[in-house]
Amino acid sequence: METAFCQMCVTIQNTAERKEGRDRSMFLRNCRYFAGRRRGEQCLQTEKYYEEVRTMYLEMRAWRHDYKNHLQVMKAHLDMGEYQELADYMLRLDEELTRIDKVIKTGSLRLDAILNSKIALAKAKQIQVNVKVILPPHISVSDYDLCVLLGNLLDNAIEGCESQKEGELRFLRIYIGAFREQLYLCVSNSHATEMNREGKRYRSTKASHRGLGTYSIDSIAARYQGCVNRQNDESVFVTEVMLPL
Repeated sequence: METAFCQMCVTIQNTAERKEGRDRSMFLRNCRYFAGRRRGEQCLQTEKYYEEVRTMYLEMRAWRHDYKNHLQVMKAHLDMGEYQELADYMLRLDEELTRIDKVIKTGSLRLDAILNSKIALAKAKQIQVNVKVILPPHISVSDYDLCVLLGNLLDNAIEGCESQKEGELRFLRIYIGAFREQLYLCVSNSHATEMNREGKRYRSTKASHRGLGTYSIDSIAARYQGCVNRQNDESVFVTEVMLPL
């Protein structure tokens, strides 16, 4: 009887261990699947930004190529005394040049793609944007990681601005440059969000699947032995990231 009981216990234990092993294996497969899917989505998004900026560059080159033609048209209006037509033509040219010449140029097309896409999104949401980027010629961070890092920083900042009531001043300030042999990124934004802070760490107020941006920022900084600093008051949130050059 005792032997049968012991055998049953062993069988139950083996079954439990096999189930635990299957559950662990399934969990790891799911983690790899979602991580791979997320990386794939980020790559597709980055390539989309890249293509958008490449198109804007081509438009600008085409405009400059046609510059002499525009001058000839304006001279013809001037020679014939068609001053109103000349004024209208110059106004259309000015609007077109303003549209295509608002491209941020950092020297990295992929970084340009992220910046210009997010800036356009912010302006569409009535957010005032101020940008200064002086990218060092040599950085240790890969284009992919830098784009993911900046994309998440700007997504969080834009969401912070959107927490404000309609009509309130919304702003987004972006600075990227070299500081003390570090790549320094600073993103500050207006907000009206109640922050959950525990010591130096902020707890996400968003759903769990939407708090991955902050985790991604911290993970990339840690991978390059960098650091992240976040500060806020009742109306402004600032995130600073420093990464070794």
